Amino acid sequence: MANKIKDQSEILEKMEIAKLNPMQEEACEVIVANANVVLLSPTGTGKTLAFLLPIIDLLDMNSKEVQAMILVPSRELAIQIEQVVREMGTGYKTNAVYGGRPFSKDKIELKHEPAILIGTPGRVSDHLRRGTFSVNSIKTLVLDEFDKSLEVGFEEQMTKIINALPNIEKRILTSATQQIEIPRFVGLKDAVHINYLDGKKISQLQIKTINSASKDKLESLKEVLDHIGNKPGIVFCNFRDSIQRVSDYLNAYNIGHGCFHGGMEQQDRERSLIKFRNGTHNIILATDLAARGLDIPELNFIIHYQLPLKEEEFTHRNGRTARMNASGNAYVIKWVKEDLPDFIELDELKNLSTRETPSKTIWETLFVSGGRKDKISKGDIAGLFLKQGKLEKDELGAIELKQDCCFVSVPASKAKELISNLNNTKLKKKKVRIKLV
Repeated sequence: MANKIKDQSEILEKMEIAKLNPMQEEACEVIVANANVVLLSPTGTGKTLAFLLPIIDLLDMNSKEVQAMILVPSRELAIQIEQVVREMGTGYKTNAVYGGRPFSKDKIELKHEPAILIGTPGRVSDHLRRGTFSVNSIKTLVLDEFDKSLEVGFEEQMTKIINALPNIEKRILTSATQQIEIPRFVGLKDAVHINYLDGKKISQLQIKTINSASKDKLESLKEVLDHIGNKPGIVFCNFRDSIQRVSDYLNAYNIGHGCFHGGMEQQDRERSLIKFRNGTHNIILATDLAARGLDIPELNFIIHYQLPLKEEEFTHRNGRTARMNASGNAYVIKWVKEDLPDFIELDELKNLSTRETPSKTIWETLFVSGGRKDKISKGDIAGLFLKQGKLEKDELGAIELKQDCCFVSVPASKAKELISNLNNTKLKKKKVRIKLV
């Protein structure tokens, strides 16, 4: 096992983070000093790093068993946290387990137990039932987005998991939502609360309401997108069917976009987010599944194409923009005969000036069939595309390295040529396949 990077400054340097924000600094201090901590902070403020840094300091390099368990409500959040730990370069083995992938793959990865295990309640319960890993050394338990993981549907699984962990010494609960009742079975006693939801974040979010003459709102949606221009944002819908209708409409106008909802295959959801992060798509159509806990960049806008049903959903959607003192815009599209919920204040935007119809971006995303487990680094990938692919430095976009593959954004005009020149190239003794995502 690689030597652990003990110095926090080295981890931050590796992740290209100049300094922790005030919430992260406070969380690190409080988590180290207290057994039970509840961390409340808006979406996108860096809660993952805030609890990982102190957890890693508590791990024992000599232990061969799981020492920290992080329970999350969604697959995407599990994958995201696993990715963050790997980027930190701590030397500690980390694995994420979740539904939607073969259990046999989990068993192979857990044969050598990780120091940190991340998982969804259903899949973790399954592992505990089968005795796949030891629970004796698990001393730290994190419930990330605990307001979701402690909902009624998860309660039975969560109770069984927590009751199966006999040696918990530290409990950390995080959320972007206030006033959530924490069930007794969590075992949270004398918890210290860190609350950045009230008064410690100056929101510069502007909420504008657009009246739509048409009930389906599609023409109004295009007007709003034309008003915004080529900027990154999310269009929120309540249902999968609505996303398909909006997607078909945008395709008719050649407006590039991705989709994200629970009915998609896990791989398709992940790749949609990758293409959104690297700029292949500026717009993503999503259900409330994308309202929290996902690793996506700072957004210029969000659009409520369909009105959220609860205030909590409205808050989480809006939390995707105007983060940590940045400015952002939320647009509410309302049919003229539709009543706004009480939690949405009417601030009507009557004149929508047109900047430009959003076009498809200049980027495409390529898949490379090699990753970390093949000892391939981002530098290796960059070298392949710059030297053999003959790209200029400013033509090489974001590189997202995974365990068994990699995703690279390149100019759309050169994508086919790159595939032709680089497919089946040898990279670190491995012949890699390269194709369009």
